[in-house]
Amino acid sequence: MTAPPDLAATDDIEFGVRLLAATPTHEGRDRDLLRHWATVATEFGARLGPVPSCARVVERDGGLAHGLLARYTSRPATVELYTDTLARAEALVDERGWRHWYPAGSVRAAALAHEAVHELLHHGPAKAELKHALGHVVLRAGRRRLYGHVAGAEELAAHAHARTVCGLGRSPLLLTAALATADTHPVTAPHGREK
Repeated sequence: MTAPPDLAATDDIEFGVRLLAATPTHEGRDRDLLRHWATVATEFGARLGPVPSCARVVERDGGLAHGLLARYTSRPATVELYTDTLARAEALVDERGWRHWYPAGSVRAAALAHEAVHELLHHGPAKAELKHALGHVVLRAGRRRLYGHVAGAEELAAHAHARTVCGLGRSPLLLTAALATADTHPVTAPHGREK
């Protein structure tokens, strides 16, 4: 995700548009459509109540080297939290003067909330609800419609959920962009999901 030098001046929906625009399959898509999808996915995630997780949490190093803050895997249900990236994110919050948006310890809490949404969307009916909300129709047969997957929308929903349930002043997308452009530790996608 490409971001301007003054990251905080960019609003959260614009970060969502940029994330979608940089996602394979969205090359050449209309920017207004991407903005619509970013808005819908963000609103969907923000409306989710607390999301319980059954995943086992494992903390480890090596996230900075792989561009990961946290990652959900479904077999077995596990959330990997990368302590080196968490520490770098907390330090970056202080360096940028963003502590009022991301209170101490909130990065870890947001990562767990974020990955809980990936778990929810992987195992439950919420995935179909998100597809329906996005309205990306890929097939029509009479009155029947088949809604398609919008790559990146789940990520935006997870970020919006984390912002809401953790009471953050800004979406973790801002912090993601800051990590991606920070000094000697290039991080391209601080959250990941595997099936």
